[in-house]
Amino acid sequence: MPQIGLPPYDDQNIFAKILRGQIPCRKVYEDEWVLAFQDINPQAPVHVLVIPREKYCSFADFSASASEAEIAGFFRAVGKIAKTLGLEDSGYRLLANMGADAHQEVPHFHLHMFGGRRLGPMLARQG
Repeated sequence: MPQIGLPPYDDQNIFAKILRGQIPCRKVYEDEWVLAFQDINPQAPVHVLVIPREKYCSFADFSASASEAEIAGFFRAVGKIAKTLGLEDSGYRLLANMGADAHQEVPHFHLHMFGGRRLGPMLARQG
């Protein structure tokens, strides 16, 4: 899978190790396209990470390089997870950090799913 304008995928990142079973996680959902698990430092009562099973560094990489089946499978899984966690009625937030300015800590594309309480404004205001 080609990486577009990015450094090579790092097979030693924590999500790659979780996918290989080298590091345990508190699994919420898995299928052929994704693995979803609870964040180890939750920022809301529900804070789940959803990661594709394949090696993508960012959303740009995922959207350009993943197959149509992978992309559809990923986003369908996000919907299933929200429903399974009971977040559809009260609402939830999806967040994807890309790059240093967005504070992406793990160089493997992933979505954060937050819910379980009122979340407030999307970004803290800089004054």
